[in-house]
Amino acid sequence: MKPALLLLLAMALSSQAQSVPAYQYFRVGSPTNIHVHPHAGYTLMGGGKDLDEAFRWFCNHADGGDLLVLRATGTDAYNPYIQGLCHLNSVATLIIPERTAAGDPFVTTAITNAAAIFISGGDQARYINFWAGTPAETALRDAVKRGIPIGGTSAGLAVLGQYIYSAQNDPPDGPDLSSDAALADPFARQVVIAPDLLGIPILHGIITDSHFDTRHREGRLLVFMARILASGQTKTIRAIGVDEQVAVLVDPDGHAQVVGKKDGEADFYEASEKPQQCEPGKPLHFSPVAKTNAHSGESFDLARWQGPRAPDQMGVWSAGAGGVVH
Repeated sequence: MKPALLLLLAMALSSQAQSVPAYQYFRVGSPTNIHVHPHAGYTLMGGGKDLDEAFRWFCNHADGGDLLVLRATGTDAYNPYIQGLCHLNSVATLIIPERTAAGDPFVTTAITNAAAIFISGGDQARYINFWAGTPAETALRDAVKRGIPIGGTSAGLAVLGQYIYSAQNDPPDGPDLSSDAALADPFARQVVIAPDLLGIPILHGIITDSHFDTRHREGRLLVFMARILASGQTKTIRAIGVDEQVAVLVDPDGHAQVVGKKDGEADFYEASEKPQQCEPGKPLHFSPVAKTNAHSGESFDLARWQGPRAPDQMGVWSAGAGGVVH
């Protein structure tokens, strides 16, 4: 083949590659959006098997409109599940796998037109690295301001609060941060707290964690709280730990209901004193921390930070290779 033809072929292939969008979009139901009147509500799901009850509550807030699932990787598996469960005009999955995609006009338009937005599980570090500081983040913040219902499970839950554990694993799909490792060294490499991504008002001053009891994450959540207080960013830090197959359904005024498996619960923490010891390479000493739990079927008031029973006073009084939490 002549050099000129080779050059033309290379240019054509390059142009074709550049025209392929970096995002992926899958939609079921009506191909055309409808105008509805959604109302705000926040679904905090702890991961594991998805909860029909929580999704129905979430879908009801979408007013029969167009629900959008956001992912950084994965498939459109949520589409048939949600479509079969809820009465919606459409369900779509939008995969935003890198920062170029997060700046694509199609991506921002899809977020802007959604009547409800659900962020799937995965690795929240990808959400921070791919979406923060992009037009996609701006569109998400605007959706919150318009009162669009927002939900998330597992990693999707982790990015709903003002403070975000960004899960900087190495390799990216390697072992997650354990409570023992965090308690033994609150400045361990994996202890990374990222700033707010969505700006949900009722979740201001809060950090969340998922798979809570199943993966024994109380210790590391206390480390996150201690690090935030020690940094001086705030005088009071609150945290919510949600177990698998449990969800906390939050109204904009802060009224929340815990739903899910029969023996499931969510734990709510509050602390206002800086940790006694929070230094690199040294075990955490941190108290007091007020802890309240709410079982499935019970309520919690996020605005007043009051639950169905008086809080217990706890903290970390020593931590080593096997951290002790009391």
